[in-house]
Amino acid sequence: MKSPIITQYAWRISYNINRRGFFLILLFMFSVLSGIQASNDTTTLYLFPGQGSDFRIFNRLTWNGSVDTVYMVYPVPEKNESLHDYALRFIPLIDTSKPFILIGVSLGGMICTELADTLHPEKVILISSAKSSDELPGRYTFQKSIKLNKMVPEKTVKKGAIYLQPIVEPDSREDLDFFRSMLGSKDPIYLKRTVDMIINWDKTNYHPNIIHIHGEHDHTIPLKNVHADYVIKNGSHMMVYTRAEEIVEILNIILK
Repeated sequence: MKSPIITQYAWRISYNINRRGFFLILLFMFSVLSGIQASNDTTTLYLFPGQGSDFRIFNRLTWNGSVDTVYMVYPVPEKNESLHDYALRFIPLIDTSKPFILIGVSLGGMICTELADTLHPEKVILISSAKSSDELPGRYTFQKSIKLNKMVPEKTVKKGAIYLQPIVEPDSREDLDFFRSMLGSKDPIYLKRTVDMIINWDKTNYHPNIIHIHGEHDHTIPLKNVHADYVIKNGSHMMVYTRAEEIVEILNIILK
């Protein structure tokens, strides 16, 4: 027969072990739940590059705070596909169960503008882009009328873009090989069909919460046509890369 003292001592040991185990379980559960909450609070930045670029155009950007980045890749549009329908293709790639922000450059900004009407992002940020067809230069309207772009072969569109890029946006000459590398990797059919999408874009209104950053000397989409929230002095159409430090300052203010 066990001594009452030994039995009581054993019970106390068992109680202390169980109590510690209980608190350890509570601590573990709290850590897991906190981790889930932190994960849900992390904002995802969906980055849409321009027509002739890819994820590398964002290489010089840095981000403050806890964010995840997702770089969007563009498929070849269907023949005569509208920019609106093309934008809707990206909806399944966006996780709307957690906070997210859309950031688009040039064509990417136009895609973000279309998505802003369907999704509910925390913010939509356009860089060197247009919020509606009214902000595009008159040459697009002209081409829409005469349909000259339909007559130009795909390979000619690509060669013309590679040749004209440093002429249209002179500040890209320092990084000419970099920009030509991105443009040179594009499918000629993709380039021609995305040109068609932009020329035939018929959007006339846009979400009021869109934030627009534009360059003072953007020759592709001139500032005179654009209602911008932030203007980069002497900034060009390529400024997300060539003037990245200034873009980062503005983005960190917006994202704060």
